[in-house]
Amino acid sequence: MLDLTKLARQMQGISHHLTQEAEATRQRLDLARQFLEQARSHQAELVTQQQTWRDRLGFTAAEPLEPLDTRVAIAAAPAVHTVIATDGSQISPSHHEIAYCYLVNVGRVVLHYGQSRYPLLDSLPEVFYRPEDLYASRQWGIRTEEWMGYRRTASETTVLAELACALAAEARSPLPVPSSAAQPSPSQTARMSPPSMAMVDGSLIHWFLEPLPAAARDCILLPILDAWEQMRSINMPIVGYLSAARSGEALNFLRLHTCPYAEPDCQTHCSGQTDQAPCQVFAPLRDTALWSLLLEPGQRSCLWRSSAKIQEFYGEQAIYFCYVHVGSEIARVECPAWVAEDARLFDMALSLTMAQVQKGYGYPVALAEAHNQAVVRGGDRARFFAMLEQQMIRAGLKNVGTSYKETRKRGSIA
Repeated sequence: MLDLTKLARQMQGISHHLTQEAEATRQRLDLARQFLEQARSHQAELVTQQQTWRDRLGFTAAEPLEPLDTRVAIAAAPAVHTVIATDGSQISPSHHEIAYCYLVNVGRVVLHYGQSRYPLLDSLPEVFYRPEDLYASRQWGIRTEEWMGYRRTASETTVLAELACALAAEARSPLPVPSSAAQPSPSQTARMSPPSMAMVDGSLIHWFLEPLPAAARDCILLPILDAWEQMRSINMPIVGYLSAARSGEALNFLRLHTCPYAEPDCQTHCSGQTDQAPCQVFAPLRDTALWSLLLEPGQRSCLWRSSAKIQEFYGEQAIYFCYVHVGSEIARVECPAWVAEDARLFDMALSLTMAQVQKGYGYPVALAEAHNQAVVRGGDRARFFAMLEQQMIRAGLKNVGTSYKETRKRGSIA
């Protein structure tokens, strides 16, 4: 139980601290805005420096693909369109439960607009209990709980690709033609495919895979890249939507402008000075803070190419991103290169993203519904283990039950 009386004593100085932080943030934002205007005049030179010295930089700086002061109004979404999304949840493995296993539940959502069609709202659960599922990751020094999260990420993307391919196949299938019709028109023999988009919650840049051994990384990343390729083959754009994004990749590009050295070689000039380097004038600002000053509702920033090291393994699926003022916040919207490089596809994806945020009152409704379908609540968890217990008893297993520790915690009388 939380002792609020003791907590209140520790809260007395927080308002003064937050006031100081707000003033410091305002000063950093003014400085960042000035440097952005200055960097625009020699943007090409800074891009060349970023490309030349990227391996020697002590930070990850994204590469702008458009003028830094770009502000593009996003067009309204068409009345007829389709949005698909997935999200995942899990029951983590525990040695205190009746069996050591884990469950991944992927919520699926397909929303049709202007088509008089029922939505798809369901989930796909999968139980992992075999030794190769539970212990294979330990050969790479990865805990089972951690590996479960990686598997969930791959499952979300794989299921998303399956939904996209099913939707494309449905659009290609012929419509039933009445027997009385002598000469069916083209509209009777084929379906019109409305604009469609796939969404995931969070980043498409899977930073957590970077330190993993190659074999472990391939187990997760290759299925994801294959799923993206499937969506590319049917021309279904995929975007990653980041609410309250914490990235500073774009601001890090401006650090090249503030570098006092002719060659931005961090490892030579500022080795061991990560927090005290001369270019650390914006820390700890986030990109969204700066673009909240520059963008009007319904506008996007310039397009950026991420320079995250993990993208060395993405091949042609490099991730691009931009910041969008969705009205309620500045969101970071990511997409693979093949989406960003197709102007029509990219503009459509942004239009549908904006429409989703508006329909969801500040957050994409498809992602919110996918989360609701995926989440495993307390009652679901109890029923899952009850079903598992019944199966174990039917199989003739004895002494089926939780550990004494878990039993005591659930039945505390304190």
